[in-house]
Amino acid sequence: MILNLKYACLFLICMFLIMASPVTASNSMILTRAVMCESIEGIEPVHVSVVFPISLGKLSCYTSFDKIQRSTYTIHRWYRYDKLVTTKRLLLKPPRWATYSSIQLREADKGPWRVEIWGADGLLLETLRFSVTG
Repeated sequence: MILNLKYACLFLICMFLIMASPVTASNSMILTRAVMCESIEGIEPVHVSVVFPISLGKLSCYTSFDKIQRSTYTIHRWYRYDKLVTTKRLLLKPPRWATYSSIQLREADKGPWRVEIWGADGLLLETLRFSVTG
């Protein structure tokens, strides 16, 4: 009985600390959309997919955010076979913002890829996985 009471008190203290922790502006922004696409027209992604032919020559990672409290940034980290290929730091402005990064494709770029989308606070927001085929 006493052991259960100790665990209950510990649980309540942990919950209080979690609820009382401050929310930063970068934590309050919301990633509303993240997709891989063939191109961007205007401010919208075109031909969203997870498999892309090498013949396209270029791919884009599109992200949009809402509830941005102040100017900040997001990071797109592009990986091929788990090896970091490039990192793009992209500006975000309040109250909502869409942005994208792109890579040029070469014949050697066939295979599995992923783009990690990170917040300015160092939190991983989403991972997009896709393939480039012959």
